[in-house]
Amino acid sequence: MWGCTSDSCGGRPSCCGAGRRRPDRGTEMPWRPLPRESAGISMNNTHKRILFNSHGRLGVIELDASRAKPGVDAARDPTALDAAAATTGVQVWYPNPDAPGMASWGWGPLFEDRRRVILSSYEPGKAWEGNVQVHLWIYDLEEDRLLEEIALKNRPAPFMGCTHILPGEERLVTNPIIDGKQRIWTMDLDGSDPREITGAEDGFVYCVQISPDGRRFAYHSTMLEGRDSYCIFVSDLDAGNRVEVAAAQGHLYFGPMWSPDGRWLIYQDCHYPDDPGHDWADLCLGSPDGPDGARHRKVTTGQRQWFATSYGNPDSRGSGSNIAQWTPDGKRVTYTRAEPGSRTAWPYQAQRPDTDHFNRDYYPAAARGGTAICLLSPFSGEESEFIPYEPLVWNFRSAWSPDGSMFAFCRAEVGSPSAIWLVDADGGNARKLTNGYEHLGADHPVWVG
Repeated sequence: MWGCTSDSCGGRPSCCGAGRRRPDRGTEMPWRPLPRESAGISMNNTHKRILFNSHGRLGVIELDASRAKPGVDAARDPTALDAAAATTGVQVWYPNPDAPGMASWGWGPLFEDRRRVILSSYEPGKAWEGNVQVHLWIYDLEEDRLLEEIALKNRPAPFMGCTHILPGEERLVTNPIIDGKQRIWTMDLDGSDPREITGAEDGFVYCVQISPDGRRFAYHSTMLEGRDSYCIFVSDLDAGNRVEVAAAQGHLYFGPMWSPDGRWLIYQDCHYPDDPGHDWADLCLGSPDGPDGARHRKVTTGQRQWFATSYGNPDSRGSGSNIAQWTPDGKRVTYTRAEPGSRTAWPYQAQRPDTDHFNRDYYPAAARGGTAICLLSPFSGEESEFIPYEPLVWNFRSAWSPDGSMFAFCRAEVGSPSAIWLVDADGGNARKLTNGYEHLGADHPVWVG
């Protein structure tokens, strides 16, 4: 559900700008700075929700604030409601599932009824090392309660999340870490009838995506014998007909996302020998049936896609891989384009061992540049600025509403927590929704419906 974030894997094997610059090519939408706040939301639509994460807490944005949330128990958790969000015309609340002893929570895939969702809860420890006990639950959004713990039978490893519910809603796609390598397994909801899709020889696998027809997996893998970095593969759901889509010396191919028609994959290409922090990448277009020249190509240049995000201040810092998303019509993708020479306030420290899955120091005075979110045709190369660049502001993440009428994204000024913003499909009517639990940052927005 969350694509490829630092939380979706067990660990990583491994100038402010004077004025506004124009894109290198293509057309451009009229520039407009985003407002700091919005008086409210005006829309004629059915009830919609956005789920998000906030420093280990679960968050829910109700875009139709007139619909009361009876499941919110403010007596049990006085911080359950975000009072500041009232000025935006939405309700923001923070579920507090009744499972003592958990250090953090994360959203997983939704059932078709759009009210039940699988949650992951993490016991205390360093989750990125892959040894923390993870629990999987079915949670009811309408009633704000856990229904049951699942996947308890035949559990292959302590660390095991859930990435998808297979068609028919009787089986799960899970990602246990076994002997230091993350795998793809499928199993029934209770954990019975487990089937190993990738094994130790298939490397450390994550960012699993199911094709629109529900018949194939796309994923990236690292720690492969004879390979120096991440490669992208496609296979059938039973592991058959595995195809290598992208692999090359000195290239880190990451985050394959299916086009809505299932004919293409968009993914990142990071030149990691020159970028050990994986901050930047180009975008590539590939065929799920394998590379053959014209059907596997780079569609941006200059390593300007902001890839490994780092933002906030020491109290609100955040991170996570930022990957391109298709527009609902399948004609364009989002491109988080950095101004040339951009640098975040959190430079990667390559000279020392990574002990916290972040390994960055805070130098806000050295930050420069920022990012715009562009819409890019991977077929023609035509590019337009959608969320405009402003100096020292970093726009990232991309989440289209299912009907394509609205677009949610994250936005962080240097030294400030990340906030979730919303715009209409034409980029207008920008409004800030929330900056998270206790104003410590909000990230990874996903639409419910």
